[in-house]
Amino acid sequence: MKPLLWIVLLAAIVANVSLNFMDGREGLHIALSVVSGVVVLASGARLWMLRTPRDHEY
Repeated sequence: MKPLLWIVLLAAIVANVSLNFMDGREGLHIALSVVSGVVVLASGARLWMLRTPRDHEY
């Protein structure tokens, strides 16, 4: 599950960055940017929830 979430996260980040460099602010462009941003936030939150606690000895 984690590898798939990492792939989705990285793909959404690349899509969001590439959409920001495109010219024009059409409705489709804005909608795709919002969707990719939501996917970034959702996959990042899920990865954070799936993290394993680490025991540190100092």
